[in-house]
Amino acid sequence: MPSNPFLREPVVPFEVKKGRTVGETLKVMSDISFQGRALGRALEVWEGALRDDATIFFGLAGAMVPAGMRSIIVWLIENRLIDVLVSTGANLFHDLHETLGRKHYKGSTEVNDEELREKKVDRIYDTFASENEFRVLDGNIGHWAQKLGKHTLSTRQFLQIAGKHFAAVSKEKGILVAAAEHGVPVYCPALADSSIAIGMVTDVEGDNQIIFDIMRDVRESAELVVNSKCTAVIYIGGGTPKNFIQQTEVTAQALPEARGKGLQGHRYALQITQDMPYWGGLSGCTFEEAISWGKIEVGARMQTVHCDATIALPLLAQALADSDAAKLRKKIPKFNLPTPEIPNPMTGGKPLPPLRQSARPDEGHSGRGCGKSS
Repeated sequence: MPSNPFLREPVVPFEVKKGRTVGETLKVMSDISFQGRALGRALEVWEGALRDDATIFFGLAGAMVPAGMRSIIVWLIENRLIDVLVSTGANLFHDLHETLGRKHYKGSTEVNDEELREKKVDRIYDTFASENEFRVLDGNIGHWAQKLGKHTLSTRQFLQIAGKHFAAVSKEKGILVAAAEHGVPVYCPALADSSIAIGMVTDVEGDNQIIFDIMRDVRESAELVVNSKCTAVIYIGGGTPKNFIQQTEVTAQALPEARGKGLQGHRYALQITQDMPYWGGLSGCTFEEAISWGKIEVGARMQTVHCDATIALPLLAQALADSDAAKLRKKIPKFNLPTPEIPNPMTGGKPLPPLRQSARPDEGHSGRGCGKSS
C-alpha cells in the first residue's frame, strides 16, 4: 500500500452487472470519478439527511415542470423525502397547467421560432406549449384569486389555499395539490416574476384584492429552522429559491428565540447545477463559500453535482425509491402553520373561466420566462 496520504482510496473500475438497481448503481458510482462519483455521493448526502431526521428544504429553479419533472417532485412530497419547497413562480404555473390536464409537448431546437409565434406555440428549448392554453390558465388563476376576496397572505398561505382549491378541479396530481395534502409548505419569494402574477393583474374586474406579505415568509421559514433538529438543503438549479433557503439560517441565527440553540448553518447540502462559481453569481456559488456567511455549517456533508438536472434528479429519485429511503427516517417534521380558511369558489368541478377572452393581445406576445429563473 502507498504511504502517501493522498493515495489511500483507489478508483474502482465500474463493472457491468445484470439486474442491478439504480440505487445500487449509484452506490457503485461513488467509487469512480468526476460527476459519476459526485452523483453517487449526492445520494449518500440525501440519505444521511433522512437518517438524521433533518428538515429538508428543496429549492426548485429552471424549467423543471415543462421538462417532465413534476411527478418526481410530487413523489418526493408524498413520501416526505423533502419537507419544505421553495420554487420559482413559473414552475408552479406550469404545475397548475399540468394539474388541469394540459400538456407540454416534445419539440425541437431546429425550428422556425417566427412560425411558432404565429401558431401561438411557446418554446422552452426542445419543449413546446400552447400559448392559448397558457392564456386560459392566466384567466383561471386571475378569476379564482379575485373570487377569494380581500386578504393579506404570505405566498405560503396563498399557495396552500391554491393547492386545496385546485385539488377540486384537478385531473392530475400536482405539486401544489400534493403539498397541501401532505402538509409541505411551499414558498415562492419571486411570485411576481411568473404567469401567476400575470393572471392576477390582467384577468380581473377591478383591482386585485390579494396583498402579499413577503416578510411573513421570511420570518416563518427562519422559524422552521429554529424549531428543527437540523436542516438540509437540496437545490435544483439556483436563483431565488436557493438564496431564499440559504438565508433562512442567517435569519434564524438573528432571531431572539434562537438564542442558546447553537445554530451554525445547514448541516447537509446538495446541489445539482451547471453554473460555475467564478462569475460571482449565487446559482454557481459553492457550499464552501456559503460557510463564510454562516449559511452552511462547518463540517457539513456537502456535494455539488455539475449535471443537467433532468439527468441527475430522476436517477437520484429512482435510487431513493429502490432503497425505500423513506424508512430511514425515525421522525417526519410536522408544521403547525396558520392559514385562513377561505371557501373554494370552484364548486362546479371545473376551474373558473377567464373573465376576458385573452389576457394579452394576439400579436406580439413576449413570452413568460418559461420557468428559466435559474
